[in-house]
Amino acid sequence: MRIYKDISLEEFEAWSGAVDTMDTLRRLENETGNDVFELVESCINDLGDGMDETELNDILWFETDTIAECLGYQDWEQLERVANGEIEE
Repeated sequence: MRIYKDISLEEFEAWSGAVDTMDTLRRLENETGNDVFELVESCINDLGDGMDETELNDILWFETDTIAECLGYQDWEQLERVANGEIEE
């Protein structure tokens, strides 16, 4: 049986390496005041019509540079530096 549900990205319970990605996105949202999760969710929705939890977790874990580019950063390293307050946006 397959069950689908609609949730916001911010509500998603990530696991493994994707937890670090979610934590960094939360810090970035706090640091910049931008609605980071809404922007990332929009980009992920452009990848297709729905996905299961494992697919979403894999994107958050392994596609961090893609997420950073979606948010207008050169790469994940630059995004992390902004999220950590090391450089300004």
